[in-house]
Amino acid sequence: MAKFNATTAKTTLTRNNEGAVAYKMADKEKLVTQVLTSLFNENKFYGDNSEDLIETAKRLIDADARFVANLCVYARNEMHLRSVSHALMGELANREKGKKYARKAIGRIVERVDDMTEILSYYLSNYKKPVPNSIKKGLADAFVMFDEYQLAKYNRSNAVKLKDVLCIAHPKPKSDKQSDLFKRVLEDRLETPATWETELSAKGNTQESWEKLIAENRLGYMAALRNMRNIINADPSNIGKVYDMLSDEEKVLKSKQLPFRFYSAYKTLQDEGAGTSKVYDALEKAIKASTKNITKLPGKTFISADVSSSMTSYCISQKSTTTCAEIAVLLMALTNYICEETITTTFDLALRSCQLSTQNGILANAKSIRVNGGGTDITLPFRYLLSNSIRVDRIIILSDNEINAKYDHTCQRYVDEYRRTVNPDVWVHAIDLQGYGTQQFKGKNINLIAGWSEKVLEFMHTAECGIETLMQKIENYCFEK
Repeated sequence: MAKFNATTAKTTLTRNNEGAVAYKMADKEKLVTQVLTSLFNENKFYGDNSEDLIETAKRLIDADARFVANLCVYARNEMHLRSVSHALMGELANREKGKKYARKAIGRIVERVDDMTEILSYYLSNYKKPVPNSIKKGLADAFVMFDEYQLAKYNRSNAVKLKDVLCIAHPKPKSDKQSDLFKRVLEDRLETPATWETELSAKGNTQESWEKLIAENRLGYMAALRNMRNIINADPSNIGKVYDMLSDEEKVLKSKQLPFRFYSAYKTLQDEGAGTSKVYDALEKAIKASTKNITKLPGKTFISADVSSSMTSYCISQKSTTTCAEIAVLLMALTNYICEETITTTFDLALRSCQLSTQNGILANAKSIRVNGGGTDITLPFRYLLSNSIRVDRIIILSDNEINAKYDHTCQRYVDEYRRTVNPDVWVHAIDLQGYGTQQFKGKNINLIAGWSEKVLEFMHTAECGIETLMQKIENYCFEK
């Protein structure tokens, strides 16, 4: 079975951002970690790595454009990452070997109207005109799929507008009615859509406004989740309908929310002392529903989350209040929930126990974990297991891999010692949460994963069973060899 880093021959020593010893990643592995942990053009503790991501993507498109096309679609469809998929799309269309994948890839990543304007905006900002035919044809294919409400909802006064997409792509209308619609796009005569934003803009953030939106089913899942504080403060009489929607399993799975969206709503309400047990129950039911299809992990699992300064100093985007450390402890709480038996800890320059019941709420467990800051010593979980001769079936590390404790070796030395003295068959699942391009592990039963979605957790089970790794999933995701 191929691993994320299949052979030791491909793994050479390098230095990480702290100057500590690490393993260098090949371009495929590096790009995956960069893409799946990126909202693009957002700062991190060691700086925004978007420019390096693009340079890696360019090299890889020239070497294996099919893989980048698969990664682009996977990032949008499975991990629900928009901006980075737009950037990859622009790079694919600009390079000769990527052009043949661009049209079909656009068709797979355009889920919302503003995906089209963002793709075109990225290309024009970086490469200007002429726009490649692959982008024109891909946007034309996508444009005809949207109705007037969808087009009007995202018809914004940005640098690149819907009319610009229409003029460049020249989509062929399917009917006279659609031909008239396209004409009205060009003339800025689309009917203003009745959305929750327009309702609040017209009538204010009032109890009456929210009651009307809820009664008329005009409040989407994401809008409800992100506006829970405002809704609760307005106290609409039918708020129970919102709680029912948030906890509805089918709606949860269709909503495509990353786990930290539930955590962010939970944290905001709890920190402000807002709401009753009903909203917290609804959010807990929602995040548990998102784990429904994840296979349970048998045996004993040791989980450790990095809560050092490099994980806590920056929020994952300018619009978010969530840090990477909070994503780490949330994924630890999620993993704890799907495990038969666990030992859970956090680390910076010290290892701290934070034993979690698998029967507690996932969000409550995550919120209970202290995030400290400080330096990073990723060897601590392994040294703890070694010094206490604790036998576990798997070790899960959630970190940015930026060890700054000064060792002359990688963390793999302790994995090898653990296998010699405690459990020769232990699995190590290293979940990269920042994508800086180095790793601490290699070899047998090492499974490197990257991403902020609960979906990455499934690759622990599939890797252990020899079914599929994250890399294999991406390799064969959309475009086949």
